[in-house]
Amino acid sequence: MRVIFPRVCRPQSRPSLTSPATRRTYAFHAPGGAVFNVFNSRAKWLQKQRAAADPELSRQADYLKDEVAMRVCERLLDVKRHFPRVLDLGANSCNIARALTRENPDPNDPTVPPLASKISSLIAADSAPTLLYRDADLPFNRELSLTRQVIPSEESLPFEPASFDMVLSSLALHWINDLPGVLAQINSVLKPDSPFIGAMLGGDTLFELRTSLQLAEQERRGGISPHVSPLADVRDVGGLLGRAGFQMLTVDVEDIVVDYPDTFALMQDLQAMGESNAVLGREMGGLGRDVLLANEAIYRAMHGNEDGTLPATFRIIHMIGWKAGGNQPKPLKRGSGEINLKDILEQK
Repeated sequence: MRVIFPRVCRPQSRPSLTSPATRRTYAFHAPGGAVFNVFNSRAKWLQKQRAAADPELSRQADYLKDEVAMRVCERLLDVKRHFPRVLDLGANSCNIARALTRENPDPNDPTVPPLASKISSLIAADSAPTLLYRDADLPFNRELSLTRQVIPSEESLPFEPASFDMVLSSLALHWINDLPGVLAQINSVLKPDSPFIGAMLGGDTLFELRTSLQLAEQERRGGISPHVSPLADVRDVGGLLGRAGFQMLTVDVEDIVVDYPDTFALMQDLQAMGESNAVLGREMGGLGRDVLLANEAIYRAMHGNEDGTLPATFRIIHMIGWKAGGNQPKPLKRGSGEINLKDILEQK
């Protein structure tokens, strides 16, 4: 599914760009072997902190996180249940909380109240306090019961088992090194027959930027280095959810395409989002002027729109999984069917 996101309006001039308290932790069984670290968690934490240090610029660049959070919350329209205690894992600037308070969440039924009415208490957890508390004084905070909690890391959840009725996560899991382990922890903190609803960047996200940067570096420097982080593929996500113990899985993909005036605006927005490259062993320092100019020319030649703008594709992997529970529907035993599928197909 390809979704065209409205072009972002930018002003002519743009501004330039703790240690957590001791907490009780809980042990979880993480499936699989040793964890291979891909991302520098410390670098990612610093990027998020620095991005939120300029609130106005950070809010301007929140269009993607706000849009994805809204689409994550729309999944709740199909769940006829009230959730007393909910966790927002990797809350960023509380984009999910803002989406839950949005009026008219169902375009087909204007009588549907804000989705916050389905939730008694929301715990927004993130490791970057500056980003987490950036919008603590905005009006949406008073429209639901919201508690912010700074956690040491999104890869180790400091919550008791079976303590949440639902876990939500929007655009945070793609920076996790041990994704199978974190999914297992999410399953553990959920009560039986409770859902996990999440969305993460994956697959061919920013493929236009990847290809143009690689060609530009190959042309100007005779080699390439990683400037865009590796991402999970949609074919892997369902398997990871199953390994973590989730049932009744749903995984789907959609592309959000944003048009930018040039590659420099795209890179500036990625930095303001806190979504810059954080791969271990990446080349430190900025790209050379010659590489940036070559990248701009190649990007325009290969991917440019007719109106002179440049498209950037963000591939969103949506996932839903339910923790096993006694009231869930279960498949019938093999061989218990009363209708032969072959007979039905032959009738056609």
